[in-house]
Amino acid sequence: MSAMKILIADDDRNIVELLKLYLEKEGFTTVIAMNGKEAIAAFAKEKPDLVILDVMMPEADGWQVCKEIRKTSDTPIIMLTAKGETFDKVLGLELGADDYMVKPFETKELIARIKAVLRRSDTKEKASSEEVSYENISVNLANYELKLNGNIIEIPPKELELLYFLASNPNRVFTREQLLEEVWGFDYFGDSRTVDVHIKRLREKLENVKGNWTLKTVWGVGYKFEVR
Repeated sequence: MSAMKILIADDDRNIVELLKLYLEKEGFTTVIAMNGKEAIAAFAKEKPDLVILDVMMPEADGWQVCKEIRKTSDTPIIMLTAKGETFDKVLGLELGADDYMVKPFETKELIARIKAVLRRSDTKEKASSEEVSYENISVNLANYELKLNGNIIEIPPKELELLYFLASNPNRVFTREQLLEEVWGFDYFGDSRTVDVHIKRLREKLENVKGNWTLKTVWGVGYKFEVR
């Protein structure tokens, strides 16, 4: 089995060299990009298993690179930034990042998070043949497909994963923090508005669908997929 490949995109050569050293010691192969345009090109050419993506880069910033990658791929992305504002974390989540670390960071912690994200990604792939169906709705992770009233609806990957998770656990209430952990994989404390944003977008898609289910807010707690 060939070694897993990680794309390191950061304009700080010291960080790049340090990560390259640690990752290769752990048995990964690495690809380097020193700016956003290089990162987009390297991703398309090398098809890495995971991307470590700095936010503040020349040519194109990490947000732009993340958006470009998410147009075609669900490859795991871990964002790195020197800024710790909640807004950055929320934006990273909404754009489809899988994890987030603020500089300076412990290299061992980043390695542990990389392994955890790759494990979750592998588990997701193995489970991807599963489909959850109720009256007039079907959520399929194998082909990331949502059907409403028999029609295929376009939906971003994270919205579909959130809906799939809730529908796979009918009538069970989850807090926003639990949903962040389960769907985004974040060991995350702080602002959880991103869950509310995704629920709002899901409700807009589901509002004209009649069925024996509803996406329900449990005030003061969180959300549940209620089946009557």
